[in-house]
Amino acid sequence: MKKWTMLVLVIIISISLIGCGNNQNVKRDSRKLNVVTTTTILADIVKNIGGDKLEVEALMGPGIDPHLYKASAGDVQKMMNADFIIFNGLHLEGKMSDVFEKLNKSDVKTIAAADVLDNSKLIESEEFEGNYDPHIWFDVKLWMEIVDVIKDNLIELDSENKDIYISNSEKYKDELKKLDEYVISRAKELPDDKRILITAHDAFSYFGKAYGFQVKGLQGISTAAEAGTLDVKELADFISEKEIPAIFIESSVPTKNIEALQAAVKDRGFNVEIGGELFSDSLGDPGTEEGTYIGTVKFNIDTIVDALLKGVN
Repeated sequence: MKKWTMLVLVIIISISLIGCGNNQNVKRDSRKLNVVTTTTILADIVKNIGGDKLEVEALMGPGIDPHLYKASAGDVQKMMNADFIIFNGLHLEGKMSDVFEKLNKSDVKTIAAADVLDNSKLIESEEFEGNYDPHIWFDVKLWMEIVDVIKDNLIELDSENKDIYISNSEKYKDELKKLDEYVISRAKELPDDKRILITAHDAFSYFGKAYGFQVKGLQGISTAAEAGTLDVKELADFISEKEIPAIFIESSVPTKNIEALQAAVKDRGFNVEIGGELFSDSLGDPGTEEGTYIGTVKFNIDTIVDALLKGVN
């Protein structure tokens, strides 16, 4: 009888704890807020705002393509156990749409960070009518707006640490302002007509709009669509005609298409170099400078400008 009494007691306590876990403003002296993000880029921004008050995990590791990523059973379990789930939105995580729809019906707080941005600041997709380019983080000023979105949601969940979240977000935005100035200053080292960026897929349109680059991707906004023979031919013609000195591979996209493009340009009598690897849909390895958003953006602009400057007489 005692065993049955203890069993019932354990069940009651377990149910109570589950209920507390779903209470969005409960005191959390005994544990940290559990935040799950889809990308490493989002995870980094959350870590900068939350500091040691949060446990933050990205479902997708470095070099993972979010356009093609499918959530595993383990991913779904992690999200169900989270206090807060953050995904980019604008169909970046296209194959996870059904999962997010189901999570929105649960008690777990879930937001699409990009959905709060004014549509006038977004770039319309030429491939998918009525949709927008999801690669918003390449415009540092836009990314600063996401800082406030995440800060406000963290405060709503965990008001006891409001002052910490506000202080950390302000410090981080100051760092992002300096980052934006750095990108602008490096871009200005290139003449306007030399600011032409050719990449594996069309992820850098926000970068181009913000910093004055003409951007062309071999694949479209989503890597789900393969580049065709005509895409390679037209881009090869453009590169040889403009005598663009360098094209770029991406960390989350296979290199074969860019290598094929390089070969096609060579067939036209012009040699274009592969100027380096850019980080597009994820950050670099943890523990490296490129493992942070700021480090990644600096690495990208330095790689782009240094390679394209070789073509400036």
